[in-house]
Amino acid sequence: MVDTRCDRVGEFRGLIGRYWALRPVGGGVEWEADPAYVRLADPMERLSAGTARANARSRGELL
Repeated sequence: MVDTRCDRVGEFRGLIGRYWALRPVGGGVEWEADPAYVRLADPMERLSAGTARANARSRGELL
């Protein structure tokens, strides 16, 4: 998912009231996104997010 308000790619984690909880693909702190400003990630965005996750894992970062 892409939060177009802050141009961040995240995984859908659940609902928080009327907002969606998104978590960065590479790990990190969830944020709340207004569903009106969220769209599906395109193939390049998914690939980039997956690469960032793989790089984080190779550095031993917690995900």
